[in-house]
Order: sequence, then C-alpha cells, then structure tokens
Amino acid sequence: MNIILLGPPGAGKGTQAKRLEERYGLVQLATGDMLRAERASGSDLGKKVQAIMDAGRLVSDDIMIDLIASRIGKAGKGFILDGFPRTVPQAEALDAMLAQKGLKLDRVIEISVDEAALIDRLAGRFTCVKCGASYHDINNRPKHEGVCDVCGSKEFLRRADDKPEAVKTRFEAYRAQTAPILPYYRDKGILTQVDGMADIDHVTRQISGVMDKIRG
Repeated sequence: MNIILLGPPGAGKGTQAKRLEERYGLVQLATGDMLRAERASGSDLGKKVQAIMDAGRLVSDDIMIDLIASRIGKAGKGFILDGFPRTVPQAEALDAMLAQKGLKLDRVIEISVDEAALIDRLAGRFTCVKCGASYHDINNRPKHEGVCDVCGSKEFLRRADDKPEAVKTRFEAYRAQTAPILPYYRDKGILTQVDGMADIDHVTRQISGVMDKIRG
C-alpha cells in the first residue's frame, strides 16, 4: 500500500504515520527527516542538499523526487508520504516517478480539521525538555503542576511555531500551496477525508478502516 497523508500543520500526520508504520509494516517517508538524514549521510545528494539548506534556499522538486525515489526501493510493503507533495506540480512529478517504477498511489488521506479549534489546540502545547513528554494547558496538564509526570523534570518548552500568530501563518501557506492538490487527487478518485478533530485513537480507527478496504 502506498499512501499520502495530507493536512495542515498540527493535524496529527506524524503521529498517525507512526501508527500506520507499526500496524501495516509500511515505511514513513517524512520529507524533513529524509533531508536531515541525507544531509548527515555525506552522500553526493546529501552534500547537494546541505549546500542548498546552508544557503537558506528551498530544496528543488527534482531533488525531493530523487530523494523519495531512493527511499521507495526500501519500502517493501509500501510507504506513507508525509510532507510531500505540497503543490500540484510536485503531485504530477510524483505520479510520473512512480509510474516509471511501475507503482502508484493507493490512497490520499486528508486529515480534516477545524482551523480555529486547531489553533487553540496547538497554542496550548508544551513539552518536557528532558524526556519530550507532551502536555497541554487545558487537555493534558501534568498531574503535579510544573512537574513532568514521566521523569520529574521541572523544565518545559513551548515551540515558537505553535504560537497563534505563527500557526495562522502556517495555515495560510497550507491553504495557498497544498490545499489545491486536493481536487487533483479527488479527480483521480483516490482522495478520502477523515475527521482530524476526533481523539487520536478514533482518527487511527478511521484511517485503518480506509487502509483495510484497500487491502481487501
């Protein structure tokens, strides 16, 4: 099974991708992780990526396609793309590359969310500096105020890009660039939406239901 997870920042794509990896034996292809790994590898492609990122430029679509193509060969049971494609030209380039390899996308799953509610959800997030345990101002506070439930640390961190104004900017970029690819996949008949505002386990069950139908 080869799938794409789509959704705005904070929709839970990374969390759900990890669960799908474990349940179905798929390989998660998260573009950010791939770029960092390739950069650290010292390969020719990695050196090219490093030079581009060090210069503060965006990695080109061609390089991203090459990077994904190199990883797909290691995805025996299939892959989950997280973070790519972001534009219609990228979606078209991905389709062309897969076709050359005799592959195709089985499903594109959009994790649909309410923007205002998600901004509130993200704005309340904070994590333990020591162990990375996640908390929320309203939904998941530590049992003892100011003390991590897991490791007892008293140091916490809030991501700068989780601030309401930063989240709004990220949403605007998603609407402008990525949202237009939804009709592209809808016209191909492979787009499915799930309710991303449900609790994490319920979102997992929705996506698993879609995956199980693909497997037959």
